[in-house]
Amino acid sequence: MTRRLWLVRHAAPLVAPGICYGRLDLAADAQATRQAAQALAEALPARAAVRHSPLRRCVQLAEALQALRPELRSQPDARLQEMDFGAWEGQPWEAVPRAELDAWAGDLHGYAPGGGEPLAAMLARIAGALDASGEGEEADVVWITHAGVARCVHWLRAHPQKTATAAQWTQAAPAPGQWTIARWEDPASR
Repeated sequence: MTRRLWLVRHAAPLVAPGICYGRLDLAADAQATRQAAQALAEALPARAAVRHSPLRRCVQLAEALQALRPELRSQPDARLQEMDFGAWEGQPWEAVPRAELDAWAGDLHGYAPGGGEPLAAMLARIAGALDASGEGEEADVVWITHAGVARCVHWLRAHPQKTATAAQWTQAAPAPGQWTIARWEDPASR
């Protein structure tokens, strides 16, 4: 069965520009969240399986969507969290030592930025979430998540067995409060 995966990004977080905020549990702009929920509620089909990152900015959007579409009950899924940037979290990007940024760019796949999570680990958890999304009868699966997760999904669809390098990592992600739709074949139907 071919499924549609809605990759919905949370609304703009309440954080100063230029701050690394991967796993920081930030709130999103309330008005932007309501607008995103309204647009999503109007676009989603009657039946969809909704999952969300447990980070506050995604929970806000999931709750706002459910208020508009009560039949679309969302469940948290820790695999849908953004990359963990470790000690870099909450720091201005310009404050991260150049040598550390260069080390990350030199080994995007294996380097743990700020001692957090390497891309290889993030790709593995997103692949696991994709495999689990095939469970159930809904043809549409909705992930309320983050830009990094959307980038991982696009990478996994295009390069399932390839290690990512910094030069190749130009995957698009939805703008805050927006979404993209990816199609994939349910592994159980292969």
